[in-house]
Amino acid sequence: MNFENPISTRSAFRYLHTEIKQLIQHIQVQGSARIKPAVMAGKASSSNKSIVNLAQYLALRELDLRPLQEKLSEAGLSSLGNIEPHVFASLKSILHMLSRALGISTDINSNCRFPDFREGIEILEKNTSMILGDSHHQRTTRIMVTMPAEAANDYTLVRDLIKAGMDIARINCAHDNVSTWRQMITHIRQAATDSHTPCRILMDLAGHKIRTGPILDDAQSLNLRIKKNRGKSPNTIRFKIIPDEQGSSASTRSLENEFLFPVPHAIYANLTGDDRFSIIDTHGKQRYINIAITPEDRQITGYCDKTIHLVTGLQVTWQRRVNTMFKDQHTFKFVNLNLVTRKIRLHAGDHLYLHKQQMPGFVENDTSGEKCSIDAHISCSSPDVIELLELGARVWIDDGKISTYVIDKKSDYVVLRVSRTIPKGAKLKSGMGINFPETTLNLPTFTRKDLSDLDFICNHADMVGFSFIETADGVRELADELRKRNASTIPIVTKIETARAVKNLPDILFASLARHPIGVMIARGDLAVELGNVRMAEIQEEILWLCEAAHVPVIWATQVLESIAKYGVRSRPEFTDAAMSVRAECVMLNKGPYVIDAVRSLNAVLKCMQRHQHKKSALLRALHW
Repeated sequence: MNFENPISTRSAFRYLHTEIKQLIQHIQVQGSARIKPAVMAGKASSSNKSIVNLAQYLALRELDLRPLQEKLSEAGLSSLGNIEPHVFASLKSILHMLSRALGISTDINSNCRFPDFREGIEILEKNTSMILGDSHHQRTTRIMVTMPAEAANDYTLVRDLIKAGMDIARINCAHDNVSTWRQMITHIRQAATDSHTPCRILMDLAGHKIRTGPILDDAQSLNLRIKKNRGKSPNTIRFKIIPDEQGSSASTRSLENEFLFPVPHAIYANLTGDDRFSIIDTHGKQRYINIAITPEDRQITGYCDKTIHLVTGLQVTWQRRVNTMFKDQHTFKFVNLNLVTRKIRLHAGDHLYLHKQQMPGFVENDTSGEKCSIDAHISCSSPDVIELLELGARVWIDDGKISTYVIDKKSDYVVLRVSRTIPKGAKLKSGMGINFPETTLNLPTFTRKDLSDLDFICNHADMVGFSFIETADGVRELADELRKRNASTIPIVTKIETARAVKNLPDILFASLARHPIGVMIARGDLAVELGNVRMAEIQEEILWLCEAAHVPVIWATQVLESIAKYGVRSRPEFTDAAMSVRAECVMLNKGPYVIDAVRSLNAVLKCMQRHQHKKSALLRALHW
């Protein structure tokens, strides 16, 4: 484009004027076509500016705009790179500038309401504050932290997380129980009050997370190890204290990392919070299990802060605190009701039989010595899924660490061939997540547990997380369930975790914008398993853009600064990833022994990066070399 030649410049401007005018007409026609079915069904409103802007953005992104962007940039005009929150207003502004340069009138009218330039940004900011709350840590991007089980017993941990920069506490209803959640929430609310720093609570419905079944051994011994925590809040081993007459009927633990400890009924009925069990374990170590009782339901829990080795028949002494001393009450024998989890190591070429029938997993022993591979057997938590699998369908286990595909299908099981693991093999354990990236599962929107948990969530949480949502109907069903519980104002955070959810995200957003306040979580771990790492890198950007066009806040989740949170080790690539997360409205950290350090590090990175970046826009502050 030669701007030294007035004729050439005018010709270029006329070309751009025509292109932008045609682009405006395109988004008006195609945008209206996207909105019309939802309006006709009563699921959207053409007066909702966020719905209009999203529809126009989707129409815009049907086209390859790269040649036009280059010409606009050469002309010193907006290259459309930051058009998301105000599509029509941006195009109209460019057209107006070109019209003035050409000395012609701007003849363009909108057939629906649209957000102007500043208004689009303000709607997103308003929605973010309404759903995620305001940040009180001198930054615009919030920090969310998944609560560990220790948060129920350790007020100091929660207080220190808030002081370090936590804005939102996340409680995952796939773990723990109502009693533990209630204790966590009490600590979060109290710590927020004491710190004079608001902290919102998100509670995630567990959803249909499909996991591997048990791989068990009924050994008489129970060896429980405490992991070192390097000066952080100490870990504890948690026991569910039960009367011995429950026996094997209580053999399923109600919480992750909780172990059954049966005691004689006469002792169980008389336990108080001043009691403990004294044990000399099988390694000759003195160990104590301290008793805690939840007043609401008299659930009795025991806590041990040291590694302990138990076996059936070991003597246990019940002790009670009298003044400052503990006095022996009675003795009894420990009986192990816990099924000890084993592991199976799989390599490429091995066969894994996935059974419908719930059964303990095992490995077939090859006594002939002729086979180099193994045949392993396991069940899964949703046996109906097995019926849906076709030959060749991919099945990934443990976030893709074990990659398999279906090679045979029978009436009561499928045979999977392991196609990829790390060279030394991968451990297969009970409770690992299973993904079916090429299979449409069509599971019910809620489990019975979800609906029960929702009763608690509506009375205690500030937001509800919707796991494994895949369709717009799912959002509408959750909104209806919230209305039934007089909780229609509680925002929904939709977790985008599957390829199908990505494909249906525009419909999910349209349905939500018309009915309910909504945020979107990019669950990058499950998405990477479903889409592959390369496609995931692209999709996380597209979700950010789409949600900005809908004025919907985004939570950037999974494996952010994970090396710090889990191991206390700083990783340069993870800091780069954390720096990129500033483009979202919130960043989620997973739990770990060093999560407070991870919060401090993320807080520092976000404060630094917000001076350089806002959404897709680079902020050109003065550089100091």
